[in-house]
Amino acid sequence: MNYLKETALEVIYAVLPITIVVIILQYTLIFLPTELFVRYLLGTIMVTLGLIFFLMGVHIGLLPVGEFIGSALPKTGKISLVVFFGFLLGFVVTVAEPDVRVLAIQVDLVSGGEISKYLLIYTVALGVAIFVGLAMFRIIYDIPIKYLLMAGYGLIFLVAAFTPSHFIPISFDAGGVTTGPMTVPFILALGVGVASVLRGKTASSDGFGLVALASIGPVLAVLLLGVVYG
Repeated sequence: MNYLKETALEVIYAVLPITIVVIILQYTLIFLPTELFVRYLLGTIMVTLGLIFFLMGVHIGLLPVGEFIGSALPKTGKISLVVFFGFLLGFVVTVAEPDVRVLAIQVDLVSGGEISKYLLIYTVALGVAIFVGLAMFRIIYDIPIKYLLMAGYGLIFLVAAFTPSHFIPISFDAGGVTTGPMTVPFILALGVGVASVLRGKTASSDGFGLVALASIGPVLAVLLLGVVYG
C-alpha cells in the first residue's frame, strides 16, 4: 500500500508541472479551443493513471522476472543460451516498447509510407537484440565496456558517412527511444541477474552498461537501413 502511495505521488509530481504550464498558456497566450483543452485535461488524467499502473507493473513483474531469468540462464552452463536469450529478450521487449512505436508511426507518416512503421520497429528491435546479446558476451568474458562503446560509436560515424542525411537524425532518435520505460527496467534487471551469478553480488555492477550498448544497436541498424534505401 505504501508503494502505491509513493508511486502515485511520484507520477503526480512528474505530470503536474507540464499540466500547470499548459493551463497557464491556455489562459494567457494560446487559447486552445475548449474541446481540445478538455481533451488535454482528460488525457492528462489517463496518462497519470496509466503511469501509476505501469510503474507498479514494472516493480511487481518486470524487474523480478528479468533478474530471475538473468540469474537462471548462467546456471545452464551454456554460453550460447545466455547470448541467444539475451538476443531474443532484447528483440521482443523492444517490439513492445511504446516509445519505439511512437517514433515508427511518425516516420511512417512523414515519409508517406516509404519507411513503414513495422520495418522501422523490427529494424530497431534487431539492432537492440544484437547488442544485448553482445552485452551478455561482455559480461561472461569480462570485456571492458569502454572498448565496446568506442568501437560501436566509431562504427556509427563510419556508416553515417555513407548514409543519406535524412536517415541520420532518425537513427539517433531510434537510439533514444529504446531507453524507454519497457526496455530499460527489463534489460538492466537481466544484466544484473547474469552478472550476479557469474561473479557474485560484489560484481553485479558489471550488469550495468547494457542500456548504453543496447542504444548503439538501433542507431547502427537504422543507418544501415539508410544505406540500403540510399
